[in-house]
Amino acid sequence: MAFDFSYYSPTKVVFGKNTENKVGELIKEFGGKKVLIHYGGKSAVASGLIDKVKTILDGEGIEHIELGGVVPNPHLGLVREGAELCKKEKVDFILAVGGGSVIDSAKAIAYSLGEPDKDVWELFLRERKPKECIPIGSILTISAAGSETSSSCVITNEKTKEKRSCNSDLSRPRFAIMDPVLTMTLPDYQTQSGCADIMMHTMERYFTNGGNMEMTDEIAEGLLRTVIKNAKILHKDPKNYEARAEVMWAGSLSHNNLTGCGNDGGDFMSHKLEHEMGGMFDVTHGAGLAAIWASWARYVYKDCLPRFVKYALNVMQVEPGETDEDTALRGIEAMEEFYREIDMPTNMRELGIEPTDEEIEAMAESCMRVCKKPSGSAKKLDKDDMIAIYKAAR
Repeated sequence: MAFDFSYYSPTKVVFGKNTENKVGELIKEFGGKKVLIHYGGKSAVASGLIDKVKTILDGEGIEHIELGGVVPNPHLGLVREGAELCKKEKVDFILAVGGGSVIDSAKAIAYSLGEPDKDVWELFLRERKPKECIPIGSILTISAAGSETSSSCVITNEKTKEKRSCNSDLSRPRFAIMDPVLTMTLPDYQTQSGCADIMMHTMERYFTNGGNMEMTDEIAEGLLRTVIKNAKILHKDPKNYEARAEVMWAGSLSHNNLTGCGNDGGDFMSHKLEHEMGGMFDVTHGAGLAAIWASWARYVYKDCLPRFVKYALNVMQVEPGETDEDTALRGIEAMEEFYREIDMPTNMRELGIEPTDEEIEAMAESCMRVCKKPSGSAKKLDKDDMIAIYKAAR
């Protein structure tokens, strides 16, 4: 039987070629008068996109300042720097130009400005809940995190090596400009890491014990098959617009809660395990998820067997085995083969890290502090379970 649910997705999506040209009118629509243009590294500048945005805002009479420097696991230090800059300049709207890391950094700055007398990191340590957040919008340049329509925000404290999340509808962007052309210059590794991340956002909601809805399952399975198909296309033909468009739209639908309607809230232990890897080793998030998933899956599948069988048959489209366990394992193996086909890692060694037993212990201990109790839906994991999964993935 399905669980009761509320579905809320207020972000205005403007999708298609040259939609970034509408950024000025959209900011005005949502009340922005002075804007922080927030972005990552050199590519947004080198491509001319930042200059284009500034020219458009100038033409609309919208004041703006800018702050670049966001890294793939966005740092708390830059969030604090951005918040101070925005306070000084009296910014009332933040425009994120980039992927999930940039959007998450923008969300954290917006939280800071919403409650300027409090330390934003308290939100990520779950010491308090957010009450205010100034508005943000985004121009998406990487299909991956789904942060452009989600309530999620993940920040890394670079001093303590903690990677933590804060989820609140207050931070959902007012608009998301999505032009697939803007993703065409990405290296294949980033494209495929994004595809792995997109899929995992739906898979975390799929591998659950408890209620599920047929309609939600159909959406989830169709989304996953679509990403698999188009990730393979982009691996060989990175300029394929239709494949870029399919993956970009899948990224938003995968993490705006649509693929979790009617379930128990999802598992999300692969994400929590990877967050510790990202905090300690600064790995690319999607690739980190690919590196941990199969070890997690083999550890938990017997406790969530009907869902793993359904995934194997309906998503990976394997031939049924002699038993349900055989079928489930065929699905896990097919998923690993897909990762290899798109040059994603299937373990931590392939990811480029080889944590020691002491580092694995520290990651499991940190993850358990976040969870506070055995957590997960496919199987509830405690610290010993986490250590076993990390070691299996090593």
